[in-house]
Amino acid sequence: MVVKKQRKVVRMRGSRTHGYGRSHRGSGNKGGCGKSGGGKKADHMRRSYAPDYFGKQGFKTHNSRPVFMINCRDLDTRVEDWVAEGSAKKEGDAFVVDLGKLGYDKLIGGGRITRKIRVTVQASSECVAEKLKAAGGELVKA
Repeated sequence: MVVKKQRKVVRMRGSRTHGYGRSHRGSGNKGGCGKSGGGKKADHMRRSYAPDYFGKQGFKTHNSRPVFMINCRDLDTRVEDWVAEGSAKKEGDAFVVDLGKLGYDKLIGGGRITRKIRVTVQASSECVAEKLKAAGGELVKA
């Protein structure tokens, strides 16, 4: 006569190990996930297989800051607002702008200039002086 075998889940319910003894983890008796475990026995392997396991790698400069740039297009549209704020001046028919005081380091040549502007800036692209001169203005390097 055939006897129906009882399932192990039912039989071992309440047991601490469910019939598997001490370790039934699936990956042996290791410490955990990632770089855990190993201990002293793995230290001699790290020099050859993971040479950058200990210590810091690379460097980071802490004295550099980003360069703030403005396009010719934005300069042309915002110059009247700066005059209204008092950040720039209008002398005759020309605007006088110091971009260093406004927080800009470089003037780049995107867009067109339609006004006569005298710009003082620390750095600029090559084509900016030509665009300013064509509109009647000038570029002064600070």
